[in-house]
Amino acid sequence: MNPLPAWRRHARRLAGAMLLATLAACGGDERHAAAPPAPQIVTAEAVGHYCGMALNEHTGPKGQIFLTGRDTPVWFSTIKQVFAYTVLPEEPKTISAIYVNDMAGAERGQQPDPAAWIDARRAYYVIESRYIGGMGAEDAMPFAQLAQAEAFAQIHGGRIAAFNEVPESYIFSQASPTPAPAS
Repeated sequence: MNPLPAWRRHARRLAGAMLLATLAACGGDERHAAAPPAPQIVTAEAVGHYCGMALNEHTGPKGQIFLTGRDTPVWFSTIKQVFAYTVLPEEPKTISAIYVNDMAGAERGQQPDPAAWIDARRAYYVIESRYIGGMGAEDAMPFAQLAQAEAFAQIHGGRIAAFNEVPESYIFSQASPTPAPAS
């Protein structure tokens, strides 16, 4: 029997130890295995992160972002503000979940269903439309279903974008388009 050289035995043990450490790191960290927090309902205490105003006083879609290690969400009065928070370098990047209101079925000027929260990263957004949001300016309108976003865009104009396709030029635009006529 021809034994392995000492350096080879050592290399095999080191490789085995590294494999075990890698496997333990993948499955042992509870932060990665935990499910994201569930969205919360807007209450009288929910205040917009940037505007400092009560969310329940405004129409239009709203957003909430959960940060790792924090039980309460950061609230947003508009969807553009949600996007801004994710791209501004001074804001925390330890985001564990992002939710926005699903605007399916909402008519102009009415509140979205307060329980209709969807994963923001999976939503379809109608941007650059004539629809005026809750802060008196055009805002991105999120939908869970592509067909609903397409129907909204046919009525109010605009184009459809996925979460990672919304350009920063749109997020930080200040221009307000001509409001859509009341239906």
